[in-house]
Amino acid sequence: MHLLSAGYASALLLIALLSQVTSLEPIIGQYGEMLKIPCNSGAIKAEDIAITKWKYDKGDGVPGYLLVKQKNQNVSISATDEYKVRVSMDKNSSLLISAAKLSDQRTFTCMVVTGGDVFEYPVNVLIHKLPAKLEISGEAEELEIGRLTKLGNCVAKDANPPANITWFKNNKPLEADGKGISIKVSVVVESSTGLSTTTSTLEYSAMKEDTGARFKCRADGLPLESSSMNFTITYSTENIMLEVSPQKELKEGDNLTLKCVADGNPAPTSFNFHLKGELVTVENTDTYTIANVSRDATGEYKCSLTDDTSMEATRNITVTYLDINLSPSGNIVKRAGEALNLSLQIDSSGKAEVSWTKNNAKLGKQPNFTKLGYSDSGRYEWTVTVGHITRTASFDLTVEGPAVVKSLFKNRSNDGQHKVLTCEAEGSPKPAVSWSINGTVLGESPFVNGKITHKIKVVPSANLTVHCTVTNSLGNDSRAINVSSLIEEVRMDKQDQSEDSDQTRLVVGVIVGLLIATLVIGLAYWVYSKKSK
Repeated sequence: MHLLSAGYASALLLIALLSQVTSLEPIIGQYGEMLKIPCNSGAIKAEDIAITKWKYDKGDGVPGYLLVKQKNQNVSISATDEYKVRVSMDKNSSLLISAAKLSDQRTFTCMVVTGGDVFEYPVNVLIHKLPAKLEISGEAEELEIGRLTKLGNCVAKDANPPANITWFKNNKPLEADGKGISIKVSVVVESSTGLSTTTSTLEYSAMKEDTGARFKCRADGLPLESSSMNFTITYSTENIMLEVSPQKELKEGDNLTLKCVADGNPAPTSFNFHLKGELVTVENTDTYTIANVSRDATGEYKCSLTDDTSMEATRNITVTYLDINLSPSGNIVKRAGEALNLSLQIDSSGKAEVSWTKNNAKLGKQPNFTKLGYSDSGRYEWTVTVGHITRTASFDLTVEGPAVVKSLFKNRSNDGQHKVLTCEAEGSPKPAVSWSINGTVLGESPFVNGKITHKIKVVPSANLTVHCTVTNSLGNDSRAINVSSLIEEVRMDKQDQSEDSDQTRLVVGVIVGLLIATLVIGLAYWVYSKKSK
């Protein structure tokens, strides 16, 4: 035992005389975790090391010994302070310190003895600890425009080194400018742990544009940031506006809603509405509704603040209306040839657009009934439009007149076997057509515009007179036509053909005689000319 102590003392003396010190190699350990401090980073092979010893600097150059290991022997703990239960050594001669804390921030030295050389490897240890989280406390309830107000405290607790904090608005960093932005930082060190708590206080002078802005804080260089938050921005009303619903057109009978909009925050809760000389005050609302408006509601409307009546807004409101009157209307019955005078009256809030239709077909202009005809009968509709209001009025016109035969004529069929008699009549109601001779009815035209055409087929064997008679509830008329027999017409046709043949021969003879006379005269003139020469 004494021999071992004497040999150990000699080794220490040798270390003191022959030691070679390398430069510091700082390492960073994490608070509360196992701290591993390497000895020589593999510079000396393990089989060449005779003795390994760890010590640390207590301060003022006083060393504190931790442990020692001789070759082929177990580690011997030499520490007598708190390190006695916290230190150990791994197979690579690294010093292991459990539950790292800030007091471990010091210089640890590994001494290595190899043969006749002694080496020292001092290591500077730093202990870091991230803040547990970033949180904002003491935040303001609201921010007032133009007034420097404490927005909140951003706190990073129990960190080492102390956290540096940056404030952000809408993800853009804020910097103190001595005017609208003030940032104050304080750092407090916990005596028991040595950990630091950083508090950054932001004072901010808001602007109206900051409404809805989001603020947060972040620890520089660390993956930590607070949750974002926004604040109510308060400011006085500067502008007021009167809104009207419906926005496009207010028609008679609609509900009119007035809304007073102020840009203050918080918004005013009571307003005055000036309704064409009548004052109405509303509380806890910004709207007022007038139901079933009439044309008398057209005029100027205002709204104002109850606590500042000089701040007001004005709107001129027009109620669209349309009244029409058509006279006469309903079912109208007139005689052909008479006149129909229409009375059209329009009372509207603006220029009216007018259109007419007859039997659903559009007319180019207003109908003029100075002299009624049967074609004027029909359903007429008058449409008047102002804005989005449309009114219609209509009447059904019936033009009547006694039955009259307008024409009566005859034609022989193409094959010459019969004759076709045509009777054209006019009148309303529809005339009934009758003939004084029995014949085969060929057809009757549709009754349109008071006109009707009736045709029959006859085969007369002798010359005769035929009557067409037309009748309706207002009168009757008749017309006669002479119709010759088909036998007489055939004889006359043949006589006409014989006379035509004689006339043809006469014409041909005259033409031939003229040609001969012309030739004779020409020949005589030629002979005379010869003799004269």
